[in-house]
Amino acid sequence: MTTGSDFRRARFVVSYRGTAFRGAAESPGVRTVIGDLRAACEQIFGTPIELTLAGRTDAGVHAIGQVVSCDIPSSADPNDLAHRLSRMCGPDIAVRSGEWAEADFSARFSASSRSYRYHVWNSLSGNPLLGDLTWHVPRPLDIGHMNEAAGAVIGQHDFSSFCRAPDPAPDGSPMSLVRTVLSAEWNTANPEQLLTFDITGLAFCHQMVRSLVGTMVDVGLGRFQPSDMAEILEAKDRQQAGRVAPPQGLVLMNVGYDKTSPRDSAQ
Repeated sequence: MTTGSDFRRARFVVSYRGTAFRGAAESPGVRTVIGDLRAACEQIFGTPIELTLAGRTDAGVHAIGQVVSCDIPSSADPNDLAHRLSRMCGPDIAVRSGEWAEADFSARFSASSRSYRYHVWNSLSGNPLLGDLTWHVPRPLDIGHMNEAAGAVIGQHDFSSFCRAPDPAPDGSPMSLVRTVLSAEWNTANPEQLLTFDITGLAFCHQMVRSLVGTMVDVGLGRFQPSDMAEILEAKDRQQAGRVAPPQGLVLMNVGYDKTSPRDSAQ
């Protein structure tokens, strides 16, 4: 991040509809959330601005409570900047709030928890109004069995069965896929065909939430038994789990910053 007496650290809460983007993190040659925000910031300030995300959401994944940190000129008003960025980057991006942060604050590394919600439309016929916000599963799902399966993932586990294998560390050692899940629960929303899965953890590895959802939907369809979830976890083998749920049903809801909480490596 930019440093110096003329710059201060700021934090922003950002919402976006992921349908329009090839992910949140910047990537050459494609439209991304950070790419749009950075371009707008640099247009406003006339200087390079580096932004840090709390979580790197995939292409098609949405956010209500993504957090971004960056250094901006100390003469700026973060709340006013939030409004300006919303006008420049809308309607696909809305910057919900802006405020000054401590000098060592990092949207990614200061985070103590992340909460996601996944939406499933469980009806024989689809819902065109929710098509890019839900996974349409036409066959009936047993939400009771899905919640039994969800209970198995709470706590600290090696989630190798539910994560895309990461690149090795610079020294060649494998990256740990041990993560801590604080809560995980399926519920029926309104209308009743809309099912939601809420999960909170200290951090998540790549595709972990979508892989968990895909396997639990397979439990709800009878392809796995609820008791299989613990065995799949123990196997530490991606081939043992079910499919990866599509991205459009997933929303990053909230990022927590409780300094007293332990943190895993951020996604």
